[in-house]
Amino acid sequence: MRQALRLAEEAPADDVPVGAVIVLEEAIVGRGVNRREADRDPTAHAEIVALRDAARRLGRWRLDGATLYVTVEPCPMCAGAIWMARISRVVYGVPEPKTGAVHSVMELLAHPRLGRHVPAVGGCLEEECRQLLQRFFATHRAERCESG
Repeated sequence: MRQALRLAEEAPADDVPVGAVIVLEEAIVGRGVNRREADRDPTAHAEIVALRDAARRLGRWRLDGATLYVTVEPCPMCAGAIWMARISRVVYGVPEPKTGAVHSVMELLAHPRLGRHVPAVGGCLEEECRQLLQRFFATHRAERCESG
C-alpha cells in the first residue's frame, strides 16, 4: 500500500491522487495512477491502468493469485474489471461513500450471483490515504475560488 500511496502522490496535477499496484508472488507486476484528466479518458482510473500494466507485463489477462492495493475503494467500473481480471484479493485505503463498490455503496465483489467472491479489506493506511485526498481537494477548491 505504501507503493500505491507513492504513486498517488505522483498523479498528474489535475487528477484526483489515486494510486494502485498489483502484487503477484511478492513482486509488483502492475502500477497505475489516476489519469482521467491527463488522458481525457473516463476509464483511466488507477485500478484500470494497473490492470492493463500487469496484463501487458505478464502477457495474460488472467491475474489469478494477484492482490490489488489501491488508495481509494474501487468504483463499480473498477470492481467489475477487477472481477473480470480474476484478481484474487483487494486491499484499499479509504472508503468511497459515493461510488464505492466493494463495501460502501454496494458489494459487487461479493455479489452472490457472480459465482466467485473476491475477498477485500479496507482501511489499510486509511489516514494517510485520506490526508492525500483532503490536501488535493483543499488545493483545488482554493484555486477555483481564486480564479472565480
